[in-house]
Amino acid sequence: MAPTAPTAEAGKAGTASGLLTGLVREARPKQWVKNVLVLAVPFLAGEIGDLGVLLDAAMAFIVFSMAASGIYFVNDAKDVEADRAHPKKRYRPIAAGLVPLPVAYVVATLLLAGSIGVSLLVTPMLAVVTAVYVAVQLGYCFGLKHQPVIDMCIVSSGFLLRIIAGGAAAALPISQWFMLVTAFGSLFMVAGKRYAEIILAERTGAKIRKSLEGYSASYLRFVWAISAAIVITCYALWAYQQHNISSIWSTVSIVPFVIAILRYAVDVDKGTAGEPEEVVLKDKVLIVLGAAVAGCMLMAFYF
Repeated sequence: MAPTAPTAEAGKAGTASGLLTGLVREARPKQWVKNVLVLAVPFLAGEIGDLGVLLDAAMAFIVFSMAASGIYFVNDAKDVEADRAHPKKRYRPIAAGLVPLPVAYVVATLLLAGSIGVSLLVTPMLAVVTAVYVAVQLGYCFGLKHQPVIDMCIVSSGFLLRIIAGGAAAALPISQWFMLVTAFGSLFMVAGKRYAEIILAERTGAKIRKSLEGYSASYLRFVWAISAAIVITCYALWAYQQHNISSIWSTVSIVPFVIAILRYAVDVDKGTAGEPEEVVLKDKVLIVLGAAVAGCMLMAFYF
């Protein structure tokens, strides 16, 4: 028999305040930090100071925040029973009973349809990218997340599509090397997260989801090790390419970037690399390294 929702959360179920709190939490505003990736292309193109470009990128941020939140509602509604058996996921608003299933699906529909509608107001290309993101993520929610390897590729594609969305919104070209950095960098983080889930299950005895049953800890270590090697190589190639176009600062950025990858790998190896944004925000060294990379990019493209 699956565990029931936590008593404290269950006590708020059925109340207006509980519903409002649940809706806000279910939207996961903390996860919106991922959508800052839409600013990457305008920033690296040296166009972030252009008001028109900045507004287009801001609209892309809003669009992907709506779409991502809509997907969270669908995913958690589909997984409600499994989440209630999970030591951490049982606290999610839908699993805890704060947000009824019918309400979750209605809100999800409004957010997903709204994201595509708003993106059309920016550019048709952004609408295409958003529609692809929504379609792929819905496929993930309705079955593909149970397919080993495919599930990691879909989650990784979300980061890549955010990069593409930033370029599409502002009509800016994207370097092929930078796209590869994003693709394999996200695969590195996703494999690390899956590895952490398996380690957590081994430590707590919690039931793991079906897709994780197709993985072993050694296989996931293999995936994130290869991904780390590729992302470092592609970043170096991109940085050297930019060096030839702009200045030496892009090449200098390779040093803090590589150290940041190695530092993040420490958390992955410990099995503590759950949500990437939480890992980064809790690690002051990673924050400093990220600031160093950003500073180098600022010098390369704006000075």
